[in-house]
Amino acid sequence: MKKLRFVLSLITKDNDFQMEQAASAEAAALRLGADLEIVYAGGDTITQSTQVLKSIQADPTLRPDGIVVEPAGGTGLPQVAKAATAAGIAWGLLNREADYISEVRRTSKSPIFLVTSDHTEVGRIQARQLGALLPEGGQVLYILGPTDSSVVKDRKAGFDGVCPKNLHVTLLRGKWTEESGFRSMSTWLKLGVSNKTTVSAIAAQNDAMAMGARKALEGISNPQEKQKWLSLPFIGCDGLPKTGQAYVRNELLTATVIVPPMAGQALEVMAKALRNGTIAAERTLTQLESFPPIGKLSKFQLVGAEK
Repeated sequence: MKKLRFVLSLITKDNDFQMEQAASAEAAALRLGADLEIVYAGGDTITQSTQVLKSIQADPTLRPDGIVVEPAGGTGLPQVAKAATAAGIAWGLLNREADYISEVRRTSKSPIFLVTSDHTEVGRIQARQLGALLPEGGQVLYILGPTDSSVVKDRKAGFDGVCPKNLHVTLLRGKWTEESGFRSMSTWLKLGVSNKTTVSAIAAQNDAMAMGARKALEGISNPQEKQKWLSLPFIGCDGLPKTGQAYVRNELLTATVIVPPMAGQALEVMAKALRNGTIAAERTLTQLESFPPIGKLSKFQLVGAEK
């Protein structure tokens, strides 16, 4: 049996979820007996396109059998995907919806599919978590990821769709990293608005940004003021065992949304299609869950986070 070669293109090394994506792919490649090259885009779409095109345009003897990509920007790299399948390379899209997948599948002889989470549902879960924690309502600071990301837009749409009307939300901007969450919160504090606003909770579209915001607040010099901020509920997303879930257990975050890494799953789907000649499902969804369960969050202030 031919040894398969895959390329995995991820957004950044500065994010726990991206590193878990890499780990899940490495474990899958080992199970499959496949070679795997992982490249990181540094959060830049142009860099990512260039990296992936380099693999596609390599000498035929050096080309991978399949490429799996989690896009760094707002698009799912449709032109790069078409170039890959035209060269006979399988294409898997991670953590993103993209209409072009259906279009290309109609004519491509190479497998092309996506594996993603329901990001609209992620936003709904976060809104329900806040509703359980703040039944009387209040002001929420909500840190979003990069503005051009469809993940950000879908999560915010889900959040807005079920957010209780007694929650008033102020939007801040981040870039998926802890550092960006730190900068976003630090900048907001410097505006002086915090002196006029009573914030009831802080939420972020991933755990890294939520922890960055918390670290910014840990730098407040006034002990009473710092304690007031750090006693607020902090909500994140990704919920990896060693980071997000651990933060909840250690009471650094109040809740997170568990979003399983999917790169390994995508490699499994791709290898099966290539080896068996089967047609890969166009769209595969991962399972999501609140951690701790939303039903336990209303008791958080009394009994603490789930241990």
